[in-house]
Amino acid sequence: MQRRVDMDRLQELVRLHRMGSGGREVARLLGMSSNTERTYRVALEAAGLLAGPIADLPTLEVLKAAVEERLPRKLPPQQISSLEGWLGRIEQLWKEGVGPRGIYDTLRLEDESFREARATLSAVKRVCVRLKRVRGVQPEDVAIPVETRPGEVAQVDFGYVGRLYDPRARVMRKAWVFVMVLGYSRHLFAKIAFDQTTETWLRLHVEAFEELGGVVEVVVPDNLKAAVVRAAFGVGGSTALNRSYRELARHYGFKVDPTPAYAPEKKGKVESGVKYVKGNFFRGRANQDVDVVALALRRWVYEIAGTREHGTTHRRPLEVFRNLEQAVLRPLPALRFEPVVWREATVHRDSHVIFEKRLYSVPWKLIEKVVWVRASASTVTIFHDDQRVATHDRRGAGHRSTVDHHLPEHRADLRHRSRSYWEERADRIGPDTGRFVREVFDSDDVLHMLGPVQAIVAHLERFPRERAEGAARRASHFGTFSYQGVKNILVRALDLEPLPAGAASPGSPQESFRYARSAAELLHGKEKINERN
Repeated sequence: MQRRVDMDRLQELVRLHRMGSGGREVARLLGMSSNTERTYRVALEAAGLLAGPIADLPTLEVLKAAVEERLPRKLPPQQISSLEGWLGRIEQLWKEGVGPRGIYDTLRLEDESFREARATLSAVKRVCVRLKRVRGVQPEDVAIPVETRPGEVAQVDFGYVGRLYDPRARVMRKAWVFVMVLGYSRHLFAKIAFDQTTETWLRLHVEAFEELGGVVEVVVPDNLKAAVVRAAFGVGGSTALNRSYRELARHYGFKVDPTPAYAPEKKGKVESGVKYVKGNFFRGRANQDVDVVALALRRWVYEIAGTREHGTTHRRPLEVFRNLEQAVLRPLPALRFEPVVWREATVHRDSHVIFEKRLYSVPWKLIEKVVWVRASASTVTIFHDDQRVATHDRRGAGHRSTVDHHLPEHRADLRHRSRSYWEERADRIGPDTGRFVREVFDSDDVLHMLGPVQAIVAHLERFPRERAEGAARRASHFGTFSYQGVKNILVRALDLEPLPAGAASPGSPQESFRYARSAAELLHGKEKINERN
């Protein structure tokens, strides 16, 4: 559309003409072309506004009405959109909150004629701009300035700053800056991090509070995963805080007010703070040593960012913080916060959950259930339905921490696979059982006899020592190395009968000739076969 000359300039045009100035002089004084001056002069003269006393100039409203009447706006020649056939669908999607790119992609997927028309994303954007202009300003479009009291609010966020060199890992790594901005003074805390994990998020809060010397009443985080598990949508939505963050807030006594989804302007102070840190400090520091950059960042916060005149408050942030805000911060708790991490986990078929590449057991009846893992620096505690079901040492030896009673009864021992473990258990029953178990292990030079040994030892432990030892002696004498053979000896009470005459006592030199049988023994061969079976 044709651009209008400002009404105050037209008011000056009328004044100059009433003073007797010519058209060329008026055009020069007002910085407009002769043609433009002539066009408006003719229109205002026709409206009878050029004549009159200099002290009684027409109002801006009168001038505007005269111009609108005599110089109507000319519409551009092309007003028909190339998307005329899809305007209804575009308007529907736009009212549902879909952006131009989403509308464009949706139409490409669902309408072949849209693809054939070779419609462009720019055309869709122009339609959306027109729809917004027609709709006009809505209440939610209004930015409401929020004034905060000293010590009331701090906003926090991460900002990506490129790659920095990590001297400990000896590699270049992606780096972020964590920024906390105090809402009243605009004083900020900034620290470099190589990740955005929950542990890092909590640690940086602790360091920020300790640097500031106190705690604010409310912290406003972004909807990053470390802080908010599920963002709130609308006024009626619920926000589920990360359990780890909730414990941090309880320890320090602050409230958490998460930023509404898709509304980064609700934490504009830290958004501006992150942008300022990145643009002012981190420019030109890519690929530098992180330790060097961290030291320079600390100096910059106090000597540059803290002493500048803030663009909104027109005050020096560090000066306002030290004079007005620091004294009203809540005091730090007596004990430093011990970082606690909460994670959801599913119990696997082996009755264990995985946390940071280590396995921890829970009662086997919780297999396939979802549990919560709470990990401190020293312990891992597991909850189901808000009930503690297991506690483990987080830094124990090995990659697996298993409590025997978490496994099914009579099956817990099966996890022990070492020969020495089962030999020691057999020795605790008695020396004859210990010798017999070693014989079973050595009875086959190809097959691993762990399975039979596990079954034999577990079965013998259920009997009195005398019977278990007797069964072991008899099974050893007749070379019965199977679980079923040992079980048959006990079922038929053969362990209570004396060994055949001439049987060597365990450990004697004659024991090695146990397979040389007397004639009396050969006559009882059938009995021996039954014992083995």
